[in-house]
Amino acid sequence: MRYRELGRSGLSVSEIGYGAWGIGESAWVGASEDESVRALHRALDLGVNFVDTARGYGESERIVGRVVRERAGDEVLVATK
Repeated sequence: MRYRELGRSGLSVSEIGYGAWGIGESAWVGASEDESVRALHRALDLGVNFVDTARGYGESERIVGRVVRERAGDEVLVATK
């Protein structure tokens, strides 16, 4: 995975981010929660460290939060709107 500095923040983010719009089988059609958790863990295993989510994405923020807690010690940067 390649990383870039996020503006002048000093944060190094993966060039590929994880868009969490379709996870959680909530208001949007998407994967089940178990599938979503596995997919997000896999992305993190492959070096993704930037996750995009939003309150309007249904259960996305809750599921992302669950995975971040499960990955305590890993640097996972979450952007939410």
